[in-house]
Amino acid sequence: MRPIFAAAAFACLAIAIPVRAATLEQMAGQMIVVGFEGDSAEDASVEAISAELAAGRLGGVMYLKKNVASLEAVAAMNAEFRAASPELPPFITLDQEGGSVERLTKDVGFTEIPNAATIAARNTPEEAETIYAEMARGVAAQGFTVNFGPVADLNTNPNNQVIAKFGRAYAADPATVIDYNRAFIEAHRKAGLATVLKHFPGHGSSTADSHEGFVDITKTWSPDELKPYQELISEGLVDMVMVGHLYHADYADGDGQTPSSLSARWIEGVLRTDLGYDGVVISDDLEMGAIRDHFTLEETVVQGVKAGMDVLLFSNTGYQRPTLSREVLDILVKEAEADPEFAARIEQSYNRIVALKQRLE
Repeated sequence: MRPIFAAAAFACLAIAIPVRAATLEQMAGQMIVVGFEGDSAEDASVEAISAELAAGRLGGVMYLKKNVASLEAVAAMNAEFRAASPELPPFITLDQEGGSVERLTKDVGFTEIPNAATIAARNTPEEAETIYAEMARGVAAQGFTVNFGPVADLNTNPNNQVIAKFGRAYAADPATVIDYNRAFIEAHRKAGLATVLKHFPGHGSSTADSHEGFVDITKTWSPDELKPYQELISEGLVDMVMVGHLYHADYADGDGQTPSSLSARWIEGVLRTDLGYDGVVISDDLEMGAIRDHFTLEETVVQGVKAGMDVLLFSNTGYQRPTLSREVLDILVKEAEADPEFAARIEQSYNRIVALKQRLE
């Protein structure tokens, strides 16, 4: 069954799901999204993921190219994931931006589209929405619920290793980025998909790649990089915000290493207080070098939640173990049992997650 946003849900959230009826473990479980092994509904790893979803110990899954053997196999796996948690749909996620960043490709019969820079150069925002609408319908037809896009980064550094190099940003001008972000979001909403604005607070000016290690944006970052977030939040178009692993000395904790994904100054301060965002905040992959090289798994989980993170994303490509989601869950529950304030943070995140998931049928 295709996930669709209920038309009235944006005005009034459904009340069928008793938010406060969940156990601590179930609330914490909703905060975890993991990558998985396998590319078939019959694989043991897929069945194990489905069991965790059914038990309420997991909030969703993340697809990589290794999980895509065929469109038919993807649809079957997603049907199994959705059936495991019918009342609280899992976040079934993928990166499908277009260009080189995509999980569904022509190799499996999916229609590919150009990257963001090419889309903006060749098409008006209205034309772009038509292109994205076709892509989004294809993604939704496979049973996905969340696409990790659009990219809100400004193309301010032409030598950028992770954004400019692959044409992932629409432009250096915030107004242009906003127009094409809006087109991407509207197209996906019409197809029933949630979207994720990324990479807060801005990866376009960076001079390094957070996949590889520490990224310092202190000298390159500009407040203009917040403008797409500010405008789209004010328009009510943001389902989730993905926070990158970017270090800025003025927003760190004085330790010389706190990235934005673990920084309350960025999440609770800038994003929630200054920009007025109260929706779901998701991390970029917490297995990137910028995190794994500097923090233990426990430090990552605890600091991320304390900083204001609602969903912890693990690709499971670095840790590569089937027990990872349970390890993260155990950390969350243990910390919550010892710290009432941490438990309150989990409940706050759970409420935000459920509010978003209640828009999905």
